[in-house]
Amino acid sequence: MESALLYMVLLRYLSGSIELSIATLMWRSNDLEKALMLNSMLALVGPTILIVTTGIGISGLSEKISFLKMLCLFSGIVLIIIGMKMK
Repeated sequence: MESALLYMVLLRYLSGSIELSIATLMWRSNDLEKALMLNSMLALVGPTILIVTTGIGISGLSEKISFLKMLCLFSGIVLIIIGMKMK
């Protein structure tokens, strides 16, 4: 297994574990304000993991794809994040 793929998989497992842990904390707290605060912290985790895993994947493919394709991929990620932030 390539190291880039392994790191991507491990980061996704970490992200999923964080999501499940926060969901459990929200459930146990039984408080809407605390749940909203915890949920807002998750808003930072998702995009960060997306950017890091994509960066790792692209760096692993850097010999196989052109610079223009890498630029298009990163531009797509930026547009996804901008779209998530818009109302």
